[in-house]
Amino acid sequence: MQISENSKFLFPLLLLSALSFPVYSQDFRETAEKQVVLETSLGLIAIELYPGAAPVFVEGFREAVRAGLYTGTIFHRPIAMALIQGGDPVSADPERRSEYGTGGLMQFRVEVNDIPHKRGSVAIVSIPNEPESAGSQFFICVTDQPQLDGSFAVFGQVVEGIAVVEQLSKLPVDPDGGVIDRVEITKTYERDPPPLEKLPFEGSTPAEMSGFEALVITNLGDLVIRFFPQDAPENVRHFLRFAQLGFYDGTLFHRVVAGFVIQGGALFTRNEPVDGKYSDLIVPVKGEFSDRKHVGGTVSLARGDDPDSGLDSFFIVLDTHESLDGNFTIFGEVVKGLDTVDGISQAPVLGEKPISDIRIERIIVRGIE
Repeated sequence: MQISENSKFLFPLLLLSALSFPVYSQDFRETAEKQVVLETSLGLIAIELYPGAAPVFVEGFREAVRAGLYTGTIFHRPIAMALIQGGDPVSADPERRSEYGTGGLMQFRVEVNDIPHKRGSVAIVSIPNEPESAGSQFFICVTDQPQLDGSFAVFGQVVEGIAVVEQLSKLPVDPDGGVIDRVEITKTYERDPPPLEKLPFEGSTPAEMSGFEALVITNLGDLVIRFFPQDAPENVRHFLRFAQLGFYDGTLFHRVVAGFVIQGGALFTRNEPVDGKYSDLIVPVKGEFSDRKHVGGTVSLARGDDPDSGLDSFFIVLDTHESLDGNFTIFGEVVKGLDTVDGISQAPVLGEKPISDIRIERIIVRGIE
């Protein structure tokens, strides 16, 4: 989603290449340490900080958090599904609404780095062509904003509460782009990163993974998938992990082609986005092609033109289709619930999209008895 400049709120959208600023490299993750928590009435937002990416700002940000500078302030400029901007101490005063966006600047020299502005990235607000304009203000990307890459310093990442960020971005605004409803930051504090959780099926061998099946519960009935980890170990691990973490819960069977396939599991069809702390897991998995054939009940991972671009969406084959053999990774088969598959395949469609939602309510990973 592209965003445009609004000078009143001093959000920086002009390139800063005409000036010379410190530039920091992608080694930022090696220096990730403390997390900052911003509590709001809509829920908390936890940010992992990268002092190696913007050392001056991060130290100032942490000092402001310790001093309670952000308590009572608001995210004064939301752009729906694009970003939210906050950190202006002036926004703590409801009577100074017309000045929101003007405070907390001109405190630090601008830092720039090459970290991409991805969903959940947290970056420094500055004024175009003002080398000393950084201060307490910052913005959080709700969706990828590649047009900002290389122009500003990303100094952290939302690791918990991305759904709260999304809600904040959708708050109503006035004609000038300022937020109408006040959602205050009620409390701020630092915390140590929680211990890294062991990812589901991390280190599991093909033999171990073959002992599990997936019960897929849909609003049209249930089905059971068993897996072929000896042929496609990483694709099976990928699916089992997504299922165990609940990524597929609430997704749709968004494509139905009679006599060919039903396709579902795309994360963009979820009711709520996957929590930002799992963003590093949502990456393509390498294709693993075998001699198995695409016959009725076969389960394969959908992909784009790149053989290694399979990500989330999977499909169930309705009949024998040799044209798919060797082109898609077969990782499982439906062993129970083929009547459910058949029912889904007969759903009324507009083009290839079902007219009524066919939702995966939940996938339960369980041991084979």
